[in-house]
Amino acid sequence: MNNPKPSSPELRVRHLGTVAYRDALALQLSIRERRLTEELPDTLLLLEHPPVYTRGRRAADGELALGEDYYRARGIDVVETDRGGRVTYHGPGQLVGYPIVRVDDIGAHLRTMESAIVAALADEDIQARSRCAEGPDYTGVWVEDRKIASIGVHVSRGITTHGFAVNVDVDLAPFSWVIACGLPDVTMTSIARELPPGHTIDPDGFRTRMADRYRDARAATHLTSHGALV
Repeated sequence: MNNPKPSSPELRVRHLGTVAYRDALALQLSIRERRLTEELPDTLLLLEHPPVYTRGRRAADGELALGEDYYRARGIDVVETDRGGRVTYHGPGQLVGYPIVRVDDIGAHLRTMESAIVAALADEDIQARSRCAEGPDYTGVWVEDRKIASIGVHVSRGITTHGFAVNVDVDLAPFSWVIACGLPDVTMTSIARELPPGHTIDPDGFRTRMADRYRDARAATHLTSHGALV
């Protein structure tokens, strides 16, 4: 008699549109508290932010190289966060995903996000990869040596906040005004820039596919952790 395969935990997906960074952070913290008490299932928030630089826990002095006044004069907020990683940029045309989920293996959680993004990009005929073996500053997703998605998380009492950001059709110039991801020579890219000739990106369709691919990757990780896959 075959043992049934364990099912992946329930995941609720919310599509929120454009949300100010500080408001989205407050929402994450509220959901985290409700997730801790099992009032809510695991939740994935999908949204965009108005222009903002965020500084992660490993951000170093000098990564906001032009000074906060310069950025704020150009309408870009600057926010300290408790996520991992360094300085990054969020803005219109970037898909941000915040999985607020219960985890027992943070490395598996990071790889799940990376594999989901790689799969969603493959749907757009963009071949991407993880470079996690090269060190923490290379966490995220890359097209050759160009970075197309960033990842940074925080875990408290077994529940994650923060998550991933995929450059869909975002203005890439603000990345060049800081030391993005702690990598002075990094080249940031986007789906719009990497698409094959004659192709265009449907942001709404990509957002839906990203949610589907995250579900798929999460289910695969869950099955693997329970010995159902080898």
